Amino acid sequence: QVQLQQSEGDSVQAGGSLKLTCSVFGSIYSSYCMAWFHQSPGKDREGVAAFDTDGETIYADSVQGRFTISQDGAKNKLYLQMNNLKPEDTAMYYCALDFSLWLTLNENDYDYWGQGTQVTVSS
Repeated sequence: QVQLQQSEGDSVQAGGSLKLTCSVFGSIYSSYCMAWFHQSPGKDREGVAAFDTDGETIYADSVQGRFTISQDGAKNKLYLQMNNLKPEDTAMYYCALDFSLWLTLNENDYDYWGQGTQVTVSS
């Protein structure tokens, strides 16, 4: 059974940076996709960034150039480096994993989820 455990969230002022971590526990296959999603109050969960084991990445337009998704060398941690944060980035952030190489920001394509981490950006 795969489990995803996220680091605690934080608060930051606009223009600041945060790095989120998602630790992967359990056996995973050699091919997979991992992604970050966020959800603001009253809104649907939206994809932020995703990568696959072929090295491809995709980003939502709203974070392109500001956020970077990456994985550690041991491949048991997923990161989201968030720079130049804006108040509209305030949300609950979730990591997710899917055992396929269908690179997507659609939440319905992911089977395993972290517990969520609150990120708050003040103006």
